[in-house]
Amino acid sequence: MKRILKYLLLFGLILLFIWTMFFLYNKSASKPDEFNTEKAKKNNVIKKTVANGKIVPRKEILIKPVVSGIVRELYVEAGDQVKKGDQLAKIQIVPDMMSLSSAENRVRSAEINVQNAQMNYDRNKPLLDKGVIAAAEMQGFDMALRNAKQEMDAAQEALQVVRDGISRSSAGNTIVRSTVDGMVLDVPVKEGNSVIERNNFNEGTTIATVADMADLIFQGNVDESEVGKVKLGMPVVLTVGAIDNAKWDAALEYIAPKGVEENGAIQFEIRAAVVVKDGQNLRSGYSANADIVLDRRDSVLTVPESIVTFNTKGDSAFVEVKNGLAWKKTYIKTGLSDGMNLEIISGIDADTELKGAKKSAEGEGMEVHVD
Repeated sequence: MKRILKYLLLFGLILLFIWTMFFLYNKSASKPDEFNTEKAKKNNVIKKTVANGKIVPRKEILIKPVVSGIVRELYVEAGDQVKKGDQLAKIQIVPDMMSLSSAENRVRSAEINVQNAQMNYDRNKPLLDKGVIAAAEMQGFDMALRNAKQEMDAAQEALQVVRDGISRSSAGNTIVRSTVDGMVLDVPVKEGNSVIERNNFNEGTTIATVADMADLIFQGNVDESEVGKVKLGMPVVLTVGAIDNAKWDAALEYIAPKGVEENGAIQFEIRAAVVVKDGQNLRSGYSANADIVLDRRDSVLTVPESIVTFNTKGDSAFVEVKNGLAWKKTYIKTGLSDGMNLEIISGIDADTELKGAKKSAEGEGMEVHVD
């Protein structure tokens, strides 16, 4: 009896070993890969390069005073529309003490000269009436009196210009006026601020920035690797980060002849004229991306570029076409690519089933595989 139990136990162990090996073999056996199928579709293929930049007015004018002083009044604020010649601010002159003292001394000297010339004239006028002196001699006293009065008027006017910035004969330069039509973009000064006049040695203090917001341009940079493909007149599509679901058309009008190094790369400045349609609103300084269309094909047969295999020389390409239960390598002639879709010129048609990405083990999603 013990011998029978011994053989049964041994036989059970052998069966368990065989079942374990069979289970492990089935589990480790690789299943054949399964692939998704793709078909060529009609699409638009647009090859483009992207430039980063901002929206700015074509002409942005900095209005500066022609006299130094203190801003006494401001007549505009950012957002106001102005015309050429409109008043923007009023400057109160802070006179230079030496110039003021010199002008006051000149006035006092002119007054003394007028008094002296008047005395000489009054002393000799009765003599002329009595015939004691000739008219020609009296004419000299009359001219001296007139010259003295003229000099006093000039001195008083010079004093007023030094002290107040205006004179009796003109409005002066204390009123800052706009030099162009447009919108006031910025007023960087406040009432009470000191300002410096523009001259040969100083740019002066900006009172206001005025620009025509109906004439906008995109100003950005293109990498040196792409600038050779860009030509004047190419269409540009602008997207503004601050405005969703809106695009603006533009036309490339300038490419810098000289590059500038930025962060180790050579960048070339470009400018494109923005077409602003009725109802659209753009602000100066918006950051924007420009899609420059280098080439395009409309309504052409395309396949995902990821399923196309190119040989090492790059002079031929092929896809794998379904042939029963297997896949057959088929060479194709390709055209324009936008990085995602590739134009097919010949080799397959819209009904051809193509080998796509491999299915994942769980049957969910796709594993992208490029040979």
